[in-house]
Amino acid sequence: MLPAFLAMGLFATSSVAARQSIHHLGSNNASLVRILIATLLLGLYAHGWGAGFSGPALGWFLASGFIGFGICDTAIFIALPRLGAQLTSLMVQCLSVPIGLVTEWLWLGTRLSGTQLAAITLILTGVAIALKPTPRPQPSEATTDTAAPQPGQSHGPGAAALALGVLAAAGQAWGAVLSRHGTHLARDAGQPIDGLSIAYQRIWAGVLFIALWWLWQQRIRRPDSIQPKPDWRAAWPWILANALSGPSLGVACYQWALAERPTGIVMAITALTPLAVIPLSWLLNRERPTPASVLGGFIGVGGVCWLALS
Repeated sequence: MLPAFLAMGLFATSSVAARQSIHHLGSNNASLVRILIATLLLGLYAHGWGAGFSGPALGWFLASGFIGFGICDTAIFIALPRLGAQLTSLMVQCLSVPIGLVTEWLWLGTRLSGTQLAAITLILTGVAIALKPTPRPQPSEATTDTAAPQPGQSHGPGAAALALGVLAAAGQAWGAVLSRHGTHLARDAGQPIDGLSIAYQRIWAGVLFIALWWLWQQRIRRPDSIQPKPDWRAAWPWILANALSGPSLGVACYQWALAERPTGIVMAITALTPLAVIPLSWLLNRERPTPASVLGGFIGVGGVCWLALS
């Protein structure tokens, strides 16, 4: 359980650092530079002391990175402006766990006890309460006519946006299952691979996806669009913190956890990442938590304690 908790804390730190780096550089620049630095750091370790590109499960880890880093992150990036941050996080965190559970059960035969499933359900309930989007205020009678939707305009997210959220959740779940399967194959072959080397092998698919996305954004950018000037001096500390805590050490601890525990348990614990962000945002940005986020946090932590005791 320890590596899953470490991954959760590192992912929360990465989320806060990512927000600060995006503020200084913009989302595309911050994402590209972060993953390039993480790849460099992981490569120095993997080729110096780790497995590098060797191992019997290299293909599985590359496929896991293609789905988990590439498809999942790209779907999240496209879904965010359509669903909003809260609903996107809610769909990814709460749908990826049952998708991962069912996939691993059907493919690898992994079964969880009733107590473990109940604890996971309690964890996801806490996450859902904390991340539930607040409803927009309804227009008053006086503004009903002026606020009426235009032809072709609908209330709430459309089917395509919701499909992106489901795709992101499935990508996160399937990437984790593939990675766990590769870890077990390497162990059964007598060539176990450490978490940092696995993170390095997986990240290359993410590098390719994000680099191609960055180039595409540069290509389609309108000449008259106003882009904020990057503040690299202020962004570097946050970029380094993001690269170290997220795709480097965070993913390494995540792989360590998947090597020891079923996918559903690991993903249920790391699903608490948005709740761990709440106190960090309060300390750094003075963002006061809402009563729903506090209630959801207590419920989620209670579920984790129950899962640990089981």
